[in-house]
Amino acid sequence: MDVLLVEDDQAIAQIIIDFIMKEGLHITWCEDGEEGFEYLQKYHFKVAIIDLMMPKRDGFSLCKAVRTFSDIPIIVVSAKQADVDKIESLEIGADDYVTKPFSPSELVARVKVQIRRHYASHGSYSGQHLRFQDVTIDKRGMQLSINDTPVVLTAKEYQLFLFLAENRGIVFTKEELYKRIWNGESFDSRTVTVHIKNLRDKLNDRKKTPRFIETVWGTGYKFIAAPTQ
Repeated sequence: MDVLLVEDDQAIAQIIIDFIMKEGLHITWCEDGEEGFEYLQKYHFKVAIIDLMMPKRDGFSLCKAVRTFSDIPIIVVSAKQADVDKIESLEIGADDYVTKPFSPSELVARVKVQIRRHYASHGSYSGQHLRFQDVTIDKRGMQLSINDTPVVLTAKEYQLFLFLAENRGIVFTKEELYKRIWNGESFDSRTVTVHIKNLRDKLNDRKKTPRFIETVWGTGYKFIAAPTQ
């Protein structure tokens, strides 16, 4: 997934969500620091936007805790304007600090800058290879292999599998997948269904006993395989 927003103010959260989504980025919203911490432990995000004053767990505590296991770019968004708060946030691990009220367009620009800077220094978004059981994804070569034997996939099949794999455990509707992979305004559910079926056939991933892509009835699909070393 792209962006995690941890913000207890629903009105502000909705503004940020709208502007982030206009840029074609996927965003997940958590209403308190404890929920945000759980999501950051469980899922991979490219950047986190964190408010300071929140229930259950404040932004200071959240940033400090996240830095014990992740180097994800963190942008703090807060009404606190004192230099001491900005300095403390940066010292405990935040990469940027935006004061409320803020320009949504500027925040989006800062998000994109953090993603670009962070992952340019890392060489890729999450390493050059992903491994799940007997399947390896070579992101640089855009190749998927089973037991080191290349599997012939179309460009869209590869993009679809990679997107699901990088967002393990997240349920996506067919419409969400169509918009992300095909970048289409009009929605064609059959296209998604056919590509999922093709992937299952090529990976010997049975629908009733899936290893990789699980159907969530009435909703969509999610990737279930755990990564291996």
